[in-house]
Amino acid sequence: MKQPLLSEISRRNKLRLLSNHLKPGMEILEIGSNAGWFTEQLRAKGYSVTTLDIVPPADIVGDIQNWGELGVAPASFDVCVALEVIEHVDCMEALKAICKPGGLIMLSSPHPHYDWVMKILEGLRLNQKRTSPHCNLTDFAEINLPALVKKRPAYIHQIAVFQNAH
Repeated sequence: MKQPLLSEISRRNKLRLLSNHLKPGMEILEIGSNAGWFTEQLRAKGYSVTTLDIVPPADIVGDIQNWGELGVAPASFDVCVALEVIEHVDCMEALKAICKPGGLIMLSSPHPHYDWVMKILEGLRLNQKRTSPHCNLTDFAEINLPALVKKRPAYIHQIAVFQNAH
């Protein structure tokens, strides 16, 4: 499915950013995989990716908050990717629990102070339409994990790769 212009540019930049930190053999979990574009790109590069989403066709169907009930073991993934997820659900503790110590957690989300701009961009069909309300907007500067990369494209969006300290 073709994405709006800004969403398309953004997801390609996120893939490039994460790819700089990946090594062969890493086990990756993508939360909120949606149509699966990001996972397809990673699998095409030879990475093992498991998807978790609240709707099929994810490999694991359910809420990330219930990861234990879904059969996900603690500290079982080298990399956890949650793009445009954290603004919908507070999942940081779950991500820390299922990511191996020293593993990577990649997040992207609108910046809390500029979500209104994202709404305008959605209305102009330049950005992907949100799938549910943004009830957990989080400033990545407040996440208590070491960041390998933090970016604020146009100040309205946040992208980060954190190292799991747990």
